[in-house]
Amino acid sequence: MVNPGIRNQVGYPVGYQIKAEQSALPLLSSDDYPQRRAGFTEHSLWITPYRADERFAAGEFPTQSRGGAGLPAWTAANRAIENTDIVAWYVLGLHHLVRAEDWPVMPVAWHSFEIRPFDFFSRNPAIDLRP
Repeated sequence: MVNPGIRNQVGYPVGYQIKAEQSALPLLSSDDYPQRRAGFTEHSLWITPYRADERFAAGEFPTQSRGGAGLPAWTAANRAIENTDIVAWYVLGLHHLVRAEDWPVMPVAWHSFEIRPFDFFSRNPAIDLRP
């Protein structure tokens, strides 16, 4: 994601990069009732323009909805995301093979992602040596 209006000292637009380690798509079909309520799981990354009232990926009341609220509805409006404040919604999903140690509580499942600056700085900010 870049901001074309701001450039670093070497002339590149500043931005951020999302580095996904791994993710999983849902196993339910898109017409299953639970999947309709959790439609945000259909994609790993969603980008929407910022709106203060859009806070929950599944909508305000997912367990009481008929589905389709939240990210699917907001992106269906096809609002512009260029030259505006945006929200990047990264959906981290996982599937795993069940082990004996997972019962009754799954102790550990490691999944991660990084949000890194990309041409954001004009030099390496970790190098902070006096001249």
